[in-house]
Amino acid sequence: MAETDDDVRIFPVETRFQQLARRPGGIPRDKALAQAQSKIDEAKPAFDGWLNEQLDALLDVVKRAQTENTDAEWAEAANRYCRQLRDVGTTVDCELLTFIARSFSEMLDAITMGAECDWEAIQCHIDALLLARQKSYRGVKPEQVPDLISGLRRVAEQISISQP
Repeated sequence: MAETDDDVRIFPVETRFQQLARRPGGIPRDKALAQAQSKIDEAKPAFDGWLNEQLDALLDVVKRAQTENTDAEWAEAANRYCRQLRDVGTTVDCELLTFIARSFSEMLDAITMGAECDWEAIQCHIDALLLARQKSYRGVKPEQVPDLISGLRRVAEQISISQP
C-alpha cells in the first residue's frame, strides 16, 4: 500500500539547543551584541602584535620548507596560520587580509592533497599578506583592489588545477 500526501504527517522537533535558547533569563539580543562588540573593540589594540606574530610564524614555516625541502607537512603547518588570519580578519575590519588568507589557505589545501608546490605563487600570497597588514590597507575591501584579487585568484586556480 503506497502512502499518499494525506498519510504524511510533518511535526516539529525541538532540540535541546532550542529549548535552552528559549528558556527564561539571559540577556536581550541587542545587549549581547553590544557586549560582543565591546569585547572586540577591547581586543583590537592587541591585533597588530598578534598579526605580526602570526605572519612571522607563517614566514618562518615557509622559509624552512624552502631551504630544508621538507614534505607537504609544512603546508599543513602554514595553513593553520592562514586559517587563523582568515578567521580573525573580518572581525577586526581587515576584509582584504581575510580574502588573501582564504586564497592562500585553499592553495595550501591543494598542495597538501598533492598539487605541485609553486614557490612563486606562495610568495605572491605572502607579499599580499604583508601588504594587507599595513595600516593603510586595514579598511580596504577586496573589491577596492581588483587587480590584486584577480591575480591571486588566477594563481590559486593554477595550483588547484595542477592537483593530481
